[in-house]
Amino acid sequence: MSARLGGCLCGAVRFEIAPFKPGFGACHCKMCQRWAGSALLALTVPGETLTVSGEAVKTYNSSDWAERSFCGKCGAGLWYKVKDEDIYHIAIGLLDDTTGLTLKSEIFHDLKPDCFELSASSKKYTTAETMAMFAPKEPE
Repeated sequence: MSARLGGCLCGAVRFEIAPFKPGFGACHCKMCQRWAGSALLALTVPGETLTVSGEAVKTYNSSDWAERSFCGKCGAGLWYKVKDEDIYHIAIGLLDDTTGLTLKSEIFHDLKPDCFELSASSKKYTTAETMAMFAPKEPE
């Protein structure tokens, strides 16, 4: 796959994803709804495929185990990240070229507002299913 470029609203933060994979997911949790204004539609990007430029990235600790980054100049949301992982969930609207993207899955689907539907063919996970997949496990 080829590379894709993107950035924030004002251009103070720019990034390149290489190689680029066009599959993305939707998160309907209440934090994402409040942060993105609706579902967060995001690519899952391994850290080694992401190159970020610009000094304006600011980070907010949104929970004990996750953080959300944004541009400190224009306020645009950039990515969601689990603190202990080198994986970024980057909003698709930040890409310069959004052609050819495919919605693969929706998490926290049971929290989605009832006023819209996304893809009928995407895999949908409830809150319980999502937490079972992604939440940090309690030490034994």
